[in-house]
Amino acid sequence: MSAQQYQIPDENTKNYGVLLNKKDDLQVVEIPMPTPAAGEVQVQVKATGICGSDIHLWKYGEIGIFPVTQPQLLGHESAGIVTALGEGVTTLRVGDRVAIEAGIPCSKCAQCMAGRYHLCPVVVFKSTPPYDGLLAKYCTHPARWLHKIPDNVSFEQGALLEPLSVAISAIERSGATFGRSLLITGAGPIGLIVLAVAKATGISPVVITDVQPSRLQYAKEMGADYIYQVDPKKPDYEAAKEIRDLVGGEGTEYTLECTGIESSFRTAIMATRDAGVCCLVGVGKNDQSLPVNNFAMREVDIKGLFRYHHTYPRAIALMASGKLNIDHLITHKYDIMDALKAFNTAADYSTGAIKVQITN
Repeated sequence: MSAQQYQIPDENTKNYGVLLNKKDDLQVVEIPMPTPAAGEVQVQVKATGICGSDIHLWKYGEIGIFPVTQPQLLGHESAGIVTALGEGVTTLRVGDRVAIEAGIPCSKCAQCMAGRYHLCPVVVFKSTPPYDGLLAKYCTHPARWLHKIPDNVSFEQGALLEPLSVAISAIERSGATFGRSLLITGAGPIGLIVLAVAKATGISPVVITDVQPSRLQYAKEMGADYIYQVDPKKPDYEAAKEIRDLVGGEGTEYTLECTGIESSFRTAIMATRDAGVCCLVGVGKNDQSLPVNNFAMREVDIKGLFRYHHTYPRAIALMASGKLNIDHLITHKYDIMDALKAFNTAADYSTGAIKVQITN
């Protein structure tokens, strides 16, 4: 790793972050240079993806059950270079290239001890209120939750490991496997990465839906077997029947709902085959109206997904192998000082943005 690719900060180095003060109030501000505590390292963040949750926090002041209660940095899809070590850190060295796993669990509670550390009741997840995110030039993070990335994985790819982890976790949670049919509702970044993982896994056929024809065409080029354009004026049960008909009338064995939108979730349930599985991946309104008898009387299992666990090593291996190409999903890159432009691009469908990344 050449010295030109990272900067060891000194007393003259300035740190900047992307701060959400409150709803609709986003700024790039100078922030203190963080010093790593025991067990932590300092990281120069090289690439960070903008997630739909970041946009939602900015536009609505909340995401799911987490309201913005104080000013906070955004961003949780990041990779960078270790620039300083805290006391006791022996697993990393200055100059190591790392992907940042954004959740920091307690590692002591019943959920953590059972391996479900993503469900830790006191997990600190970067950029989820009230915790600061990773959108800064420099941050600190526990060494335990940093993952070395090989030289053939770029920082931009390293930042894609977080949404890739969601996709891997979603497919595992649903139970979809080789040769089984899958419906993906929503061709946003997560839906498209789920599609890529599904194709790499041999899941087939794969159906994907969206309201945007350009996103559907993109999904078709990525290997979707069937695409379905959602008409918001059409009743959900009609849409579900038309989706079911694409795969012979019975519907898909597995469905991953990646929008969080109530009408899409309803359609997803009704388009799932009898005795199939429908898993909610997207985050939407806290309370939604669902067709209870439809899924209960057809024994469709409804599952929820919350983030991921134990996915990073596999995601890195998959990325490094070259067998999964999702680089093309990065449609726009901006310097951190142009972060406001980056957020506006990510929030505007007309830009054609899929995954916008902020670089340093």
